[in-house]
Amino acid sequence: MIPLLLAIFLFLIGLYGTAVKRNLIKIAIGLSIMEYATFLILALIGYREGGKPPILVKGIQEKTLVDPLPQALVLTAIVSGLATTALLLSIAVRIYHKYGTFDVNEIRKLKG
Repeated sequence: MIPLLLAIFLFLIGLYGTAVKRNLIKIAIGLSIMEYATFLILALIGYREGGKPPILVKGIQEKTLVDPLPQALVLTAIVSGLATTALLLSIAVRIYHKYGTFDVNEIRKLKG
């Protein structure tokens, strides 16, 4: 229960960074923190205390097995999340080259 609460707290830290900060790089970092907190929550959903790997062997009846589906989904999401983070940072660099600032409020004023 405590790791799940810590993952939710990590998500809230990322949400704070995304909602309050006005720097594009800090917003990207906040989004990444939220993304990895979500991955952690999904991995914790599949965890079972004292669970065994889900490898079925004939004649052995295990009652507590770890669910492999959330882990597989998280591995897939990490790859796509890395690609979206790289795209977000490349867009931020292009905006910096065009406007000379990472500040969202300054970019809104320029409108060019």
